[in-house]
Amino acid sequence: MKRTLVLLTSIIFIGGAVILAAGVAGDAALGTQAYENFESDEVCAECHVDIARQHEQNLMSQSFTHEWDEIEYYELALPHAERIAKVAGIKAGCMGCHAPLAFLAGDIPPKKPSEGTRANEGVSCDLCHSITGFEGDVPFNFNFIVSPGEIKQGVRTGTESPHHKIAANPFLGSAEFCGTCHNEKDPWGQWVKATHLEWQKSPQAKAGITCIDCHSPKAAGNSAPESGGADHSDVRQHLFHGAHDQGKLMGAAEVRIHPSTTTAKAGSNLVLTATVVNAKAGHAIPSGSAEERVVWLHVVATDSKGRAFHLPVDAKGFEGENFTIASDTLAYQDIGDIKQLKDFPGLKRDGQVPAGDRIFRLPYLDPEGRMTVAQWNTATFGPDYRLHPLEARNETFSWTLPSDIAAGQVTVKAEVWYSRLVASVASYLGIPNEEVTPVLMGVHETHFTVGG
Repeated sequence: MKRTLVLLTSIIFIGGAVILAAGVAGDAALGTQAYENFESDEVCAECHVDIARQHEQNLMSQSFTHEWDEIEYYELALPHAERIAKVAGIKAGCMGCHAPLAFLAGDIPPKKPSEGTRANEGVSCDLCHSITGFEGDVPFNFNFIVSPGEIKQGVRTGTESPHHKIAANPFLGSAEFCGTCHNEKDPWGQWVKATHLEWQKSPQAKAGITCIDCHSPKAAGNSAPESGGADHSDVRQHLFHGAHDQGKLMGAAEVRIHPSTTTAKAGSNLVLTATVVNAKAGHAIPSGSAEERVVWLHVVATDSKGRAFHLPVDAKGFEGENFTIASDTLAYQDIGDIKQLKDFPGLKRDGQVPAGDRIFRLPYLDPEGRMTVAQWNTATFGPDYRLHPLEARNETFSWTLPSDIAAGQVTVKAEVWYSRLVASVASYLGIPNEEVTPVLMGVHETHFTVGG
C-alpha cells in the first residue's frame, strides 16, 4: 500500500523547513496527553466561523454524544468489556475514535454526555489538526500520531495565522488519514470497519478521488474571515456528511426495473428484473458499522384498480443467502449474553424490512454463529452481499399473475431503502426513532398491461 508519510516519524513543513514529529499511537497513546493540551472547538470558532458551524452539524463532532453511540457504549460495550477478558480492550478502545480527547487524557470510561466533560467534543477540531501521521503499514484502530500545541496541521502553504503556526502536512489530505478511524479490527482479528480498505479497491481510488473529495469538498470561500484570512477558490468544507445525511444517501443506490413482457394475461407468468447500482459511494453500501445498518430492495405491483401486490425476491442459491432475504428470524441473542439475561430469545433480525425483500448486507456473526450488532463480538462473517463501488446487481421477481388481477395497466415500483439501525434493536434499547426511520435512496417505476 502507498504510504503518505514516514510513519513513526512524520515529516511536515513549516516555512520551508523540515520538521520531524515523533509520537506514540493506538493503545500506547492512552493517557499520554492532557485535555488542556488541546484547544476547544469554541476557541477555533472565533476565527473559523463557517467551518466551525459546519463541523457542529456533522457526526464527527457528535461521535460521543450521539444517542446510539452513548447507549451502545454504556449499555453494551462497557459492561461486556468489564466482564469478559477477550473484549476488555474496547473499554478504552471505543473512545480512541469516539472520544479521542478522553482516550488520550486517560479519562476512561468517560462520564456520560450529560456530565458535560470534554469527552463531549468528540472528534474535535484540534484533535484532527494535531495529527501528524500514523504508525505502521495500515491505518486502523486510532493509530494516528498526535502532536498538540502551537503548530496546527493543515494542507495549505503560504498562509499565516495570528493565533497559531501552520504546518503544511499532506497527510491531512490523504485517505490514510481517514483510515485511522474508519478501519477497525476487533478483538477476534476481524475487519469490522474497513471503509478505507474498501476505497483502496474502488474505481474512485484508481482515479485519485479520495475520501475528503466527497466528504469535505472544495468551494470558494475564506476559512478565517474573522482574523483577516484570505479568500481562496478551494477551501475544504468541513461537512463530513455521510450515513446520517439524507442528501448524501439519496441517489447513492440507484435502481431500475423492467418486465419480461409488456403485455400479459391473468394467470400467466412474468419476471421483473431490478438492477441496483452503487452509483456514488467509493466504498461498499452499507459501510462502516455495517453490522447495524440495513439497505433493502422493496418491489410492489399495483393493478389498474389500485390493488397492491408485494413481490418477494427470487433466491439465487448462494451459501448464506438466507441472511439476505428478509424474514421473521430472530437474531442478536448475544445482547442477552452481554446484559446477562437468562433465556433471552433474541430480536427480529430484519426489523421493519418486509419479509421476502432483498437485503444488501454483510452479516456479523458472534462466536456462536449468530448475527450480532456488537462489532467487538464479531468472530466471523456471513456472505458479503453489499453493493460495492459502481457495482450493479440484478435481482429477479418471478410472479404468477393472480386470476382476479384487474385488466389494464399494472405499475411496478422498485425502491431501495436505508435504515441506520435495525428497528428491533433500536426499539429494545430505546434509541430515538430518527435512527430507524427509513430513507429512500432510489426509486423507479415500470409498467405492463394485463389484457381483458
